[in-house]
Amino acid sequence: MKAIVQDTYGPADVLQLRDIGRPAVGDDDVLVQVRAAGVDPGVWIFMAGRPYLARLASGLRRPRVPVRGRDLAGVVAAVGARVTRFRPGDEVYGTCLRGSYAEFASAPQRRLARKPANVSFTQAAAVPVSGMTALRAVRDSGEVRPGHRVLVIGASGGVGSLAVQIAKAYGATVTAVCAPAKADFVRSLGAEDVLDYTSEEVDRDGPVYDVVIDTGGDRPLSLLRRALAPHGTLALVGGAYTKGPMLSGYDRQMFRAPLLSLFVGQRLRSVSAVERAGDLDELRNLVESGALTPVVDRTYPLAETSDAIRHLRDGHPAGKVVLTI
Repeated sequence: MKAIVQDTYGPADVLQLRDIGRPAVGDDDVLVQVRAAGVDPGVWIFMAGRPYLARLASGLRRPRVPVRGRDLAGVVAAVGARVTRFRPGDEVYGTCLRGSYAEFASAPQRRLARKPANVSFTQAAAVPVSGMTALRAVRDSGEVRPGHRVLVIGASGGVGSLAVQIAKAYGATVTAVCAPAKADFVRSLGAEDVLDYTSEEVDRDGPVYDVVIDTGGDRPLSLLRRALAPHGTLALVGGAYTKGPMLSGYDRQMFRAPLLSLFVGQRLRSVSAVERAGDLDELRNLVESGALTPVVDRTYPLAETSDAIRHLRDGHPAGKVVLTI
C-alpha cells in the first residue's frame, strides 16, 4: 500500500510517499481502508519532534512509528478475532495508533465508531481528534451548562470551530475570538458575538465568562483570568508553534496553570483528547442531529501531505485540513 513515511524528525520535507506493507491486524483490531484522514497540530509535533518533550512518547532519536496521522474515516476491510462491534463493509471513523496517512490503517475497535450517516468521509475525518478535544473542553473541563457565557479563543480553527458548535449545543452563549476576516464564518457556526483579536483583547468585557476555551496557546494566564468570572473555568488546549523547542508553550498548561489553580478561585485546566468510542458516538449524534457541522477548509491528495501540513501551520485554515485517499 502507499503511505506517508518519515525516517527522521524535521520539517514537512522529511515526509515521503512510499510503498510499504499493510499493517498487521491484532485480535482486537480493525483494518480500515482509509478514504480520508484529518490533519491536526499533533501531526506537526510528531513530524518535527518539537517540543522535544514529545519525543518521550514518539522516539528520542527518530520516530518510533514511521507513518504519520491519527484521524481517519473509511470502510472496514477486515476485523480481528475478538472484534464484535464491526464487520467488513461498515463505514467508520476514529483514530489509529500507527498512522492513518496510508491506504490502509489498523485501529483498536475501542477507538472507532460508525461514521455519521449524513456527512462525507472527508467531513467525518475532520472530527475525531479535534472533536474529542473540543468535547472534553466543553463538557468535561468547562462543564458547560445552559446559560453559561463561553469565550472560545481560536474559534475559526479545527478545535475552535467545533467547540463553538458544541458549546451552543450545550446551551451556552458563545463569544468567538478570531481575525476580522473570519467573523462571518464563526457567526455561521453559532457565535453570538465576535471579538477581533487584532484590535481588542480577550478581557475586553471584564471578568464575565463562565468558561474560557483557549486554543491559541500563547496568551498569559493573567490576561485569560481577567476574562473569567471569579469562579469560572479556563480550559487550555495545546501549546504554541512559536515557543521554545523544549516545551513550546506547553509548560503553561502542564505546570503553571495546575499550580496556580491551587491558590485561586478559578479553575485552570489542561485539555487533551481521550480517544474513545463513547465520545465518537456522542459526536456522531451531534452531527446527525444537525447541531455540529464539520468544516473542511481545504483537501489535499495523499501525495501532497507535506503541503497540507504547511497550510495547517502557516495558512490559518478555517476549520480542518483533510487528506483524501
